[in-house]
Amino acid sequence: MPLSEDYMAMLKERGKKSKIYAKFQDVGLTLTNLLGDPKHKALYIKLAKQHDADKLLNLAKRVAGMKNIKNRGAYFMRVLHAKE
Repeated sequence: MPLSEDYMAMLKERGKKSKIYAKFQDVGLTLTNLLGDPKHKALYIKLAKQHDADKLLNLAKRVAGMKNIKNRGAYFMRVLHAKE
């Protein structure tokens, strides 16, 4: 899966490593909290590196708002990959 353009641009500039990953970690942690799935925190950070952050966050907010879904993380992944 290709990496996002933002991530590739940051890698080319390569300052301090923590500055490069901070944005993606924030998005990944936000996804983790929205979906209530702390076991897969690393997966969500990786997804933030591969996809547009706004797209991920909008999808996660929609999924988090659905009350009848037991495993929001799994449903989020199904919807995300179904759109590709």
